[in-house]
Amino acid sequence: MMKARFLLFILLVTIGADLCQAQSIRQRKTDSVFQLVKKYLNAKQADSIYSMAGQAFRKELSPETFRYVAQNQLFPAGRISESSLLSFVNDKIATYKLTFDSGILQLQMSLDDNDKLELFYFSVYKKDAGNKAAPAGTTNLMRTQLDKKVDSAARKYIQKANTVGLSIGILRDGTVNTYNYGETERGNSKLPDANTLFEIGSITKTFTATLLAYYADQHKVKLTDPIVKFLPDSVAANKQLQGITLEMLSNHTSGLPRLPDNYINHASVPQDPYKDYNKQDLFEYLKTCKLVTKPGERYDYSNLGVGILGMILAQVSGKTFEQMIEQVICHPLNMESTVQTLTPARQKRFAKVYNEDGQETLPWHFNVLAPCGALHSTVNNLLTYARANMTPAPTPVSKALQLTHVVTYRQKDLKLGLGWHIIVINNVEYYFHDGGTYGSSSFLVFNPQKKLAVVVLSNCGASVNDLGVDIVKRIQ
Repeated sequence: MMKARFLLFILLVTIGADLCQAQSIRQRKTDSVFQLVKKYLNAKQADSIYSMAGQAFRKELSPETFRYVAQNQLFPAGRISESSLLSFVNDKIATYKLTFDSGILQLQMSLDDNDKLELFYFSVYKKDAGNKAAPAGTTNLMRTQLDKKVDSAARKYIQKANTVGLSIGILRDGTVNTYNYGETERGNSKLPDANTLFEIGSITKTFTATLLAYYADQHKVKLTDPIVKFLPDSVAANKQLQGITLEMLSNHTSGLPRLPDNYINHASVPQDPYKDYNKQDLFEYLKTCKLVTKPGERYDYSNLGVGILGMILAQVSGKTFEQMIEQVICHPLNMESTVQTLTPARQKRFAKVYNEDGQETLPWHFNVLAPCGALHSTVNNLLTYARANMTPAPTPVSKALQLTHVVTYRQKDLKLGLGWHIIVINNVEYYFHDGGTYGSSSFLVFNPQKKLAVVVLSNCGASVNDLGVDIVKRIQ
């Protein structure tokens, strides 16, 4: 059996959400290319697979390197006897289960804008976690059709043996309903509630985007400002950075990679990888970094880019990231439970975190890259946030929220505002973001015209995206 650690074909990673409709055009194209990949794997034709590779793939792996890896790590696994599609994420990334002679692997695969291979990543197939022995506890009273629809969706997630706690919030036609399942800590029999604190991961990026919009409205920055304007001369001297604007940092078109390649070297605790990465480390990286693509040319999801954006806004405002979040967004909206730092009192409301396999893990702490994923929040607070996004008002924070909805990048089926991804569920557009740490998963969508918002928070690293989309489909 091949070891997954040897199969390092990670060429692109993006946010996760099963947000497409069955058999989209994009999925059919991806499936068609996959059938060729499977054919060439069985025929041991590395060059034929490489001939389908796009620019980003070829930039990472030369023909010789790919041929070596294929011949020494892929082909020895034998022939593929069975294959099946497990998921199609964000109308972009397909995950296939492959049964080789020597064992079962899964392949994550995506195509670029020219329908060429972009992501090509093998890993060991993870079996289903199985189910809990008894039904998880819930606050859902099952009185209304909405209650029953939510429960039908939620049970698919919370009954899995690896999941622990779950909070769901729905805002529909001005009415709020919240539902809670499971436990705040495995074995404590204590249900979460709508004020339980969870890590919200990359939903934080929409807050950082709102800060950008706010300071743009206040004429402190322009969306088109080049980032080198705000960087030390020693960093700004890197010509690779000179075409990047603040807007590009927010809509993931900067050309920067997902993460700086030196960040893991500074992680003294692997389970808490962002904690030790500071501004000095970031500047050292930026002095010599190379971009993945030309700025403004292509969408490439980047934690690094949003981290830099928040760092710049902190410099402009003279405040820390957490102070900006509190003063610009949370205080005006009465969102007292959306914070970066957990005080002892808040810690008592924080749900203990568990990884994707259901093992207890560490909560994350952030340094300079806090703007990409450091916030904690509650279902109640995120419903307040969604309501504010859906309800324009003549206030500075409302104007900033509305600015984040303006489309700043469009490529085929992909649309982005500032921070927000604009996705389609059952032919209806939603503003969307999800989040994931090693020990949490989060999901937020809203549509102002439908007067509908859905929030899902879990204290397990297993994604809640399928659950969130399922709820939307049942109730929209």
